[in-house]
Amino acid sequence: MSNDGATDRLKGKAKEAIGKVTGNDRLKSEGKADQAKGTAKEGVEDLKDRAAGVKDSLTSENRDDERRD
Repeated sequence: MSNDGATDRLKGKAKEAIGKVTGNDRLKSEGKADQAKGTAKEGVEDLKDRAAGVKDSLTSENRDDERRD
């Protein structure tokens, strides 16, 4: 999990909660947007990690094939 994404989600939750308590719809909306931004950042990081894993596994298989020849 990315720190930046987690930070955005936490900040968003706090803003949303404060917005609810104070009746500030704008702050509540900003909080929801920050949470979505954090979730998106985490999703991108997850995809990058998965892509790197696929690349590593393909590279590893190719090396094994070359060794057998």
